[in-house]
Amino acid sequence: MANLKQWTEMKGENSWTMFKVLAEFVDGFERLNKIGPCVSIYGSARTKPGQKYYEETVDLARGLVKEGFGIISGGGPGIMEAANKGAHLEGGVSVGLNIELPFEQGGNEFVDKDKHINHRYFFVRKVMFVKYSQALIAMPGGFGTLDELFETITLIQTNKITKVPVILYGSDFWAGLKDWINETLLNKFGNISPNDMDLIPLVDTKEEVIDIINAWYGTAEHRLEPNYSL
Repeated sequence: MANLKQWTEMKGENSWTMFKVLAEFVDGFERLNKIGPCVSIYGSARTKPGQKYYEETVDLARGLVKEGFGIISGGGPGIMEAANKGAHLEGGVSVGLNIELPFEQGGNEFVDKDKHINHRYFFVRKVMFVKYSQALIAMPGGFGTLDELFETITLIQTNKITKVPVILYGSDFWAGLKDWINETLLNKFGNISPNDMDLIPLVDTKEEVIDIINAWYGTAEHRLEPNYSL
């Protein structure tokens, strides 16, 4: 039989959680409202310096800074570190949205000291990624990268956020997934629309990324601003 007293105590605890969540949102909004146009880069925490996608992420971040964008990452190691390193080396804005985890996550040294934001809640962190990014780039990663990618394109597909470029980087990693989306979700089951495939262009060079972003913001239709209001 359910313990009503225990249930009631848990509900009281949940009320206090609301204030923790609000405090995290307020801190993030106040700090990120000042950073200017940025690009978020997702990817695996397990990618090591010297590996192909680590070094290409450093180079990509440097190229984006030269185009006038700051860089937002998850603030940890791997691809996140590479993104912040590229921004740091080029003298650009380097933001780290760190998350408290029992393993593998820790702040990297290339995040600007005043832009290292610690999060307890994944959903608050994801709001910050999307709200303050003028484009999002998915490098090869794991479950976390897939989660961030699919939540972002779902929000765009359902018009819950402003449409921005969401770019898959690395054909040897993403091509199979994109083929499955096309063949199974679209053609076999009809669970998405044909134009939904346009939401996730696949590229292999920093030049392609920069061309997509510059073409997007080279029209009067798309403005460099936070993506939505809560």
